Amino acid sequence: MRNSLILCFSRCVIILLNPRKNKQHYIFNSSRKAITTLAFAPDGKYVVTGESGHMPAVRVWEVSEHAQVAELQEHKYGVSCVAFSPNGKYIVSVGYQHDMMVNVWNWKKNVVVAANKVSSKVTAVSFSYDSSYFVTAGNRHVKFWYLDHTKTSKVNATVPLLGRSGLLGELRNNFFSDVACGRGRQSSSTFCITSSGLLCEFNDRRLLDKWVELRVSQSSGYRLQKKNVTKDMTPNYFM
Repeated sequence: MRNSLILCFSRCVIILLNPRKNKQHYIFNSSRKAITTLAFAPDGKYVVTGESGHMPAVRVWEVSEHAQVAELQEHKYGVSCVAFSPNGKYIVSVGYQHDMMVNVWNWKKNVVVAANKVSSKVTAVSFSYDSSYFVTAGNRHVKFWYLDHTKTSKVNATVPLLGRSGLLGELRNNFFSDVACGRGRQSSSTFCITSSGLLCEFNDRRLLDKWVELRVSQSSGYRLQKKNVTKDMTPNYFM
């Protein structure tokens, strides 16, 4: 939710709901390709979407005008997740498993500044608070990707992304369905949730050193509050 709006999608339509005014607005994807993922910009002025189908685009939409302002194309088979960096400069997009690409865009210049391959199925991505790295999560997969801003600032020069796997230990066979990098006092931590209902914390050395069972049958996501981690399906649980 940004600027009192709730964001969701259905097929090729972005739905913007204002619960206070009980009004909805719609943005239609003119390509008619099904939207697969979306995310707000930090300032709430833009929305980024990914889509399915052959040669899918990462699209940026201006919320107030309900208009597309950028179309970014490098993926081949579909986009599984997207995110804005907290500084608003970059967008990261992760392709479907057969696409195997992680791209970092300077979206206002329509260029890929960093990229690399990923072999696992990835379902979630989250940027660190200072935009220096982001984390992907998926099937037996948690990976930390580091941005070298001295190199990514070069226009039209795509550099290899430096990736380091999270140290999963005895939980290595889990499906990590969502991820969120910490904020505030928890900025050195990264939180993941597994499909089996485990809430996990990685420390600043990428080590999964804490986890707790949430006692739910299945888990798909959670959110970070200013001081707490809150599980979406169990709102009374705090860490």
